[in-house]
Amino acid sequence: MKRFQRCVSGVLKNGIMLVLGLLLLVLADGAMGGEKAFRSVPLQSRIKLVQPMTGIVLWADSDHNATDAIQLEYSYCRYNDIVRERGKYDWSKLEKLLDDISGRNHQAILRFYDTHPGQQTTVPDYIKRRPDYKGTRGKSEKQDTGFPDWSNAEWRRFVLEFYTKFAERYDRDRRLAFLETGFGLWAEYHIYDGPCILGRTFPDKPFQAEFLKHLGKVFRETPWMISVDAADSDYSPMEADSDLLNLNFGLFDDSFLCKQHAKVNEKNWNFFGRERFLRAPTGGELSYYNNRDQKEALSLSGPNGVPFLKAAGAFHITFMIGNDQPNYQKMECIRQAGQACGYRFRVKAFKSDGKLSRLTMANEGVAPLYHDAFVAVGGVRAQETLKGLAPGSERMYLVTASGLTGKVSIESDRLVKSQVIEFNADLSGEGEIR
Repeated sequence: MKRFQRCVSGVLKNGIMLVLGLLLLVLADGAMGGEKAFRSVPLQSRIKLVQPMTGIVLWADSDHNATDAIQLEYSYCRYNDIVRERGKYDWSKLEKLLDDISGRNHQAILRFYDTHPGQQTTVPDYIKRRPDYKGTRGKSEKQDTGFPDWSNAEWRRFVLEFYTKFAERYDRDRRLAFLETGFGLWAEYHIYDGPCILGRTFPDKPFQAEFLKHLGKVFRETPWMISVDAADSDYSPMEADSDLLNLNFGLFDDSFLCKQHAKVNEKNWNFFGRERFLRAPTGGELSYYNNRDQKEALSLSGPNGVPFLKAAGAFHITFMIGNDQPNYQKMECIRQAGQACGYRFRVKAFKSDGKLSRLTMANEGVAPLYHDAFVAVGGVRAQETLKGLAPGSERMYLVTASGLTGKVSIESDRLVKSQVIEFNADLSGEGEIR
């Protein structure tokens, strides 16, 4: 009986969708006269800037970030800057950071970390004072380093609570573009140098699974990302728990374009699936492994034989941290590299019947847009979002506004201040792309 009910429900659902589709086609063809009622509208536009939420990224404390050659700024964040006592959250330091970044007409990429070579852990003080908390000291990068006690139940509980509170406050915040997260050194999902003990200095696999599933529940709007190093089965539960791979997290690669990238890093990308970019962002940081990595990162041939522009396309990069690049490249070069990242929209056709507008939008970039944005005519938005429009694909959008006098724009509630999503268009009025 249940199987029959599901079958009937599916038929009804498909029938409703079919009717809605037919209604849209009627609107598209012009209920007042069919296809002949629509006529092509001329439209000229050109993308000039790096697009919002894409491009080369500088750190928030960089001396060079007051520029439109970038759209994103990056910052590490510490848990104990926000919480010192149980249940007491002070977001003022983070608020100032986000306000400073948005004040430069940029958005933030944040990464909270617990372990950093040469530093104490960022575990809140109230947890460190507990008699059952046993932190570890060890050498990492030849520096005395603190490692958290992942066997401590209160520390684990706090981490889950923290991201719940963070998501409640910032998930829809236009100042925040992406969140990176993880464990170990710099939250990069490894302790390659120092005491690595699952369940002590690094969380055990069951808690990692709980953590990842928790983030998948609490973040509805802001894309979150983990390091490609989470492919390592010595650290991660990913290989043993296929359900985790179905979560919509993105990936960051902290040594992009390093010499061994094809032999080491790319295998991790492959593990997570090279089509993951269709549902979540991919990015990272230009490598620091050798003296050439930063100096030649944006050169024509790249630091180790692979140009950045080629790699950005191959890995569908939305953003790449390149904080040292102003030391080696002019801002115009950084701008051009940034324009090779992420989405690039084009209006391929624009028609109106005087009441409805019909626009065919294409994505000529290397990745989708991961936040909602809507093509609009005269300030009236299409109902269907541009979010997720895959590179190399196109889609028709209907707008209930006349295009004969209305201005075409792309609008998003996720932008700050004077940010604008641009588009290319070269339409003569005959519906042809010149």
